[in-house]
Amino acid sequence: MTASPPPPALQTAGLTKRFGDTRAVDGLDLTVPRGRKAARARAGDLLDAFGLADRAGRLVKTFSGGMRRRLDVAASLIVTPELLFLDEPTTGLDPAARALVWDVIAMLPAHGTTVLLTTQYLDEADRLADRLAVIDHGRLIAEGTPGQLRAATGSGVLRLHLDDPSRRDDAARLVDRPSVGATDPAVLTFAGIRPWEANAVLAELLAGGITLSGFSLDRPSLEEAFLTLTASTTEPDLGSSR
Repeated sequence: MTASPPPPALQTAGLTKRFGDTRAVDGLDLTVPRGRKAARARAGDLLDAFGLADRAGRLVKTFSGGMRRRLDVAASLIVTPELLFLDEPTTGLDPAARALVWDVIAMLPAHGTTVLLTTQYLDEADRLADRLAVIDHGRLIAEGTPGQLRAATGSGVLRLHLDDPSRRDDAARLVDRPSVGATDPAVLTFAGIRPWEANAVLAELLAGGITLSGFSLDRPSLEEAFLTLTASTTEPDLGSSR
């Protein structure tokens, strides 16, 4: 006994649509069969992965902005693409939803998908990207792995821990460099510092009567490397990164 075919996904009979005197649709009879079961199963998997399974039967207009953002990304993955463009996919998402999207994106290359992602979040780029391209004022100014971009600055980040936070402004004037990350009043952070420059900075502070509880010269974070790269008018030499 032959099984009856499934009902169509869409069927119209004599469908008519007018715009004033213009008949845009004139007695249209149309039958659209239902899609491949595999796609429906994948849709269910994606709804689960993006935390939307409990919303599967609801209209999109009832979704929050963050939910719609997640749904946009999930819809683009119904068919596994060879190349996927994602333009700031986590903008407007709360931290939990953002981490969820990151996990899904991170899995894609293992399944043969090349992802080109644009983002203004440097932590996102650091976590997801095998290679990065830095664009400043519309120009490509640097390209390479996250480690290569950090190394391309040729410098580190000097963090000074002051004994007396009230002398922070005095210390900043002595160093005479723009500081970054001024959230802790007892800490001064300077990017783009080479080892011999760090020695000079410490000597200046000592001569000015500024005492420290500690200091460190570390590799820059990706954000600090980005700020250093975009502050320069010349393109750094990344060696084998090109």
